[in-house]
Amino acid sequence: MANQSAKERPKGRSLKPLRALWPFIRPYRGTVALALFALLVASGAFLAVPVAVRYVIDYGFTAQDAATVDRYFLLFLGVAVLFGLFAAARAYLVYWLGERVVADLRDALYRHVIQMDPIFFETTKTGEVLSRLTADTTLIQSISGVGVSIMLRSSIQFVGALVLLAVTNWRLMGLILVLVPAVLVPILGIGRWLRRLSRATQDRVADISGLAGETLNAVDTIQAFTAEELESRRFADSVRVTFETAVRRIRVRALFSMVTTVSLFAALIVVLWVGARAVLAGEMTGGELGQFVLYAMFVAMSAASLSEVWGEVQRAAGAMERLMELLDTRPAISAPANPVPLPPVREGRIRFERVSFSYPSRPQIKALDGLTLDIEPGEKLAFVGPSGAGKSTTFQLLMRFYDPQSGRIFVDGVDIAMADPRDVRARIGIVPQETVIFGASARENIRFGRPDATDAEIEAAARAAAADEFIRELPEGYDTFLGERGTRLSGGQKQRIAIARAILKDPPVLLLDEAT
Repeated sequence: MANQSAKERPKGRSLKPLRALWPFIRPYRGTVALALFALLVASGAFLAVPVAVRYVIDYGFTAQDAATVDRYFLLFLGVAVLFGLFAAARAYLVYWLGERVVADLRDALYRHVIQMDPIFFETTKTGEVLSRLTADTTLIQSISGVGVSIMLRSSIQFVGALVLLAVTNWRLMGLILVLVPAVLVPILGIGRWLRRLSRATQDRVADISGLAGETLNAVDTIQAFTAEELESRRFADSVRVTFETAVRRIRVRALFSMVTTVSLFAALIVVLWVGARAVLAGEMTGGELGQFVLYAMFVAMSAASLSEVWGEVQRAAGAMERLMELLDTRPAISAPANPVPLPPVREGRIRFERVSFSYPSRPQIKALDGLTLDIEPGEKLAFVGPSGAGKSTTFQLLMRFYDPQSGRIFVDGVDIAMADPRDVRARIGIVPQETVIFGASARENIRFGRPDATDAEIEAAARAAAADEFIRELPEGYDTFLGERGTRLSGGQKQRIAIARAILKDPPVLLLDEAT
């Protein structure tokens, strides 16, 4: 997935991707069972209404007995109350389940993405990942909550009404079975078309998110080069393409709804016409026809509801396919099956042994070629050279963001390729070339280096980094919100915060990437 553009992704061809939701649903099997029970009771009450109608017509009115009519209408009321109670319970349980499943899915996606290596982010736009975390999971949310509720209810009522149609009058039921294939064939064909367009729409939305994220994160540069109009046109072009793709999907969706509705009700009218002729011929009672009509209406309404939600199911299948592409992507850098533990004494001894490396995006250019280097604990060493000489690359290899094509790197006597990357990085503090400030307070930005640090330790680290004075001059001191990406600080102040963060971590190895 990481090396595929939106246009190269395979289109969803079935609903199989939705099976991947089961691991997220499985922990809540009890809730699923209760929802299904409520659904069955509510559907049973709903399907009992036509039977009551039949008895009212055939026996209540003919008896001309007010008490009998009252009894039947009280039965109606009881069925309505039963239906209302269990329908509400079913709706609550299914909606809760949908929200819970999507919350767990988003959490799993974020936990997965946050562990991906730089190779993944070299070839994947952050905006596209954000689109999957938001837009695609929202589609899953719509189908796993409201959509599932409608599908389950309509499916049970559709099947139940069909069975009771057969019980009521098998001849008319036989006619329905003849008409069903003629109705389903065009519906299924248009449904496949709609699924392909839904996937294309989601890809275009991801493109918009990627472009917006890229440009908004570089708004200072865009304004410095007076490129606002150029970028606005690029975004407008992307929006136009997305709109045109969405319009094609909407047209097919409208065609889908029209064909479904006309086909279903045409079949229903034919059946009713045949039934009316049967009543006139004395082959069935008026109550039986009334019961049959209601069940036929239930079938039509359930089928119409299913056709409406089917489009959302198609879109959700496409969204889940994209999400599974993301979840199935594995980082190139990971811990071995049996990682070698680092020694308990954190000395910070480093050795590069004939290390050669080229970035995956430019394999023909060697960033490092046969580097051999020993750094003893407590030793201070400066890498000096022009841009592109491999200074930052050396740091990235030491922190095992990449693996060298040849050679080995040791930290405290252990080959880092054989160790858990988290253990290696725990012994290293870094002040990166591009300072990262989070949208939080100064205190929380420094505490990022060691989450369990006390306020006194945070302030001591700030003093060591010459950041304490300007932090105290901020409106709320250490509790001042620094803005997204530290917009309320100067470049030098941001770097002081980053140095304080690294000092607070107190690692045996400290890397300063062009920190001044």
